[in-house]
Amino acid sequence: MLSKKAKYALKALFVLSESKENKSMMIGEIADKENIPKKFLEAILLDLKNHGILYSKRGKTGGYLLRRSPDKITLGQIIRIIDGPLAQIPCASQTAYLPCEECKDVASCSIRIVMRKVRDATAQILDNTSLADMTHSSIEAMRDSYDPII
Repeated sequence: MLSKKAKYALKALFVLSESKENKSMMIGEIADKENIPKKFLEAILLDLKNHGILYSKRGKTGGYLLRRSPDKITLGQIIRIIDGPLAQIPCASQTAYLPCEECKDVASCSIRIVMRKVRDATAQILDNTSLADMTHSSIEAMRDSYDPII
């Protein structure tokens, strides 16, 4: 399950990716726009900055902005930074593999085999969906739901 912290990180990055001309935004502005507790958002944005996703500027025109183009930042990267590995069990993880103590044969464990498929399918979607893709999806959804009165 996606944590609230990861959901807030994605929402904040989505707002920053929509920013015209990659203009920096203050924490309070992002928090107000997405209804995220400001103190919680500060910790999230600092974590993303420390992982090279964001850049921060000080001063009157300061705030946070994306370090890379929205099409170069994937949801998989963000979720791994905030929540850790995508796998639901450690023995199915590619990035944080740990063997199960109770498993006799890792290669033939039916639970691990299924959980690897779940991890692979999840990674396929998240690692191939960028912040820019989220913006396009949002625009398409708004356009599809638009029902002009004739």
